[in-house]
Amino acid sequence: MVLTSFFFYLFAAITVASAFLVIAARNPVHSVFFLILAFFNSAGLFMLVGAEFLALLLVVVYVGAVAVLFLFVVMMLDVDFAELRQGFLQYLPIGALIAVILVLELVLVLGATVFDAEVALDTGMPMPLLEEVSNIEAIGLVLYTDYVYFFQAAGMVLLVAMVGAIVLTLRHREGVKRQDINVQNARTPETAIEVVKVKSGQGL
Repeated sequence: MVLTSFFFYLFAAITVASAFLVIAARNPVHSVFFLILAFFNSAGLFMLVGAEFLALLLVVVYVGAVAVLFLFVVMMLDVDFAELRQGFLQYLPIGALIAVILVLELVLVLGATVFDAEVALDTGMPMPLLEEVSNIEAIGLVLYTDYVYFFQAAGMVLLVAMVGAIVLTLRHREGVKRQDINVQNARTPETAIEVVKVKSGQGL
């Protein structure tokens, strides 16, 4: 029990510190590294509470895909951060207002000390007993039975977001050749091959 408490406070302290450094670091590459560190320690916290599926999902999806993608985008794109910081003071009042609203919401949530036990019991009813099935199997049973329609709706939202991102980034630029699939499929041997007659001694 003492060892579990030690690792909980260790992971929690590193998570909070790395989350603060994500927004405090001046170098965006360092911010991404601190974000990855926060994800790893959050996965450790999930492992301590017995949610090993969420812990592995956090490492595989967020660290292995999202954070690495952010890192490649930041390192490969030539982003002018000086130009981005010029509009910081312009949007500072709006950002401060949103921050105050979020802080008030957190205070209201943390200050609500009265909970109804029956509501919490009804919320946990769809989950099978962990003594009978494993954590991952329990999540799968609930996800693909009671919440299958919400799962499909979330997949459709992600699909639309992916298609929208591709459409927005698909820009036609001058001087850049693009493939036309219809023209390629309509090619014939006569148009695809050009026989050039070279005179003797001239070469290509």
